[in-house]
Amino acid sequence: MIEIAVPEDAEGMRLDRFLRKSAGSIGQGLLERQLRQGKIRLDGAKVKANTRLQSGQRLTYPEQLINSVANGQSQKPAQQIDRKSACDQLAKMTIAEHDNWLAVNKPAGLAVQGGSRTTRHIDGLLRAAYPENPPKLVHRLDKDTSGLLLLARHDRAAREMTAGFADKTINKVYLALVIGDPGAEGRIDAPLRKAGGKGAEKMIIDHEAGQTAVTDFLRLDKAGPVSLVALRPVTGRTHQLRVHMLAAGTPILGDGKYAGSSAHIGGFVRQLHLHARFLSLADGTLLSAPVSEHLQASTELAGLAESLPDGMPFSGYHT
Repeated sequence: MIEIAVPEDAEGMRLDRFLRKSAGSIGQGLLERQLRQGKIRLDGAKVKANTRLQSGQRLTYPEQLINSVANGQSQKPAQQIDRKSACDQLAKMTIAEHDNWLAVNKPAGLAVQGGSRTTRHIDGLLRAAYPENPPKLVHRLDKDTSGLLLLARHDRAAREMTAGFADKTINKVYLALVIGDPGAEGRIDAPLRKAGGKGAEKMIIDHEAGQTAVTDFLRLDKAGPVSLVALRPVTGRTHQLRVHMLAAGTPILGDGKYAGSSAHIGGFVRQLHLHARFLSLADGTLLSAPVSEHLQASTELAGLAESLPDGMPFSGYHT
C-alpha cells in the first residue's frame, strides 16, 4: 500500500480526480471497484469517489493502481527499479538524516510522484530503495523546481510533519531569479484556481472563485535585468510562487510555462530558476539545500552569486 498526506493544493479536490492526477490515468471503473472493496481509504475509513479532500488527511491506496492506466499502456512499475541504483541515486541527493525524517536535494527535472507518462520519480525511488517501509511524502515540489524535499520515515512522523506544514511550525523559503525588480519586500495575496480547459495544468488568479494564496518576497540583490529574491509561501498552492511572481510583473527566469518567450534572456540557461533552499523544523533545526548548478551559474553570470544567503532570509524564523 502507498500512504501519502493530502497536500494543501489538493484541498477541496474530489478524491477520484486527485488519484488520477497522482497515480496515473486510472479508469473510473477500477477506482470505483477499489473504493467499494475498501482498498482505498482516507484516514483509515472507506470513502466515495466524490469525497472532497482536506489538507493533511492520510490517503492509502494499492500500489498496483499506479500501473493501471486507462488506455492499456503500461508503465515501468516502481518495484522493478534496481534497488542498488535507487539507493545510489538517493544517497547522492541526501542532505541530512534523522530517525524521523530524511531530507533530499531534488534535482530539477525529476518528478516527486508518478503519472501516466512519468516512470522515474522520487516516490518510485523510495519504494525501490526501501521496499519494506519506504519514507513517506509529506509535501511536494514541481518537477522543474529543485531543492529541499522532506520525507517522513514512519507514520507518526508523517502526521506530525503534515501538521507542522499546516500550522507553520515547519517553514520553507525558496530562492529565485526573476526578471525585473519586484521591490524591496512585500506580500502577494492573490487567490488561485486551476485554469480549466486546455490550460488545466496551469493556475490562474481568480479573486472570486480561487483558493487563498499568499506569498512573501524579499529582494536580496539586483543586477541588470534580473533580481535575486527569497520567497516564502504562506500557503502551498500548485505553482503559487510562479503565478504570483508573474502577477507582480517579475516572472521567474526560465518559466516559459507561464511567461512564454518573455521568461528567457539571452545568455541564461532556459530552465526554471526556482530552488527550495531552506526548511526550518519545529525543534529549531534548519536544513539547507545547495543551489542547483544552473541557478549557481546564472547568479554568477549576473554578478549576484555573493548574495546567495547562507541563513534563513526572513525574520521570525529559526536561524
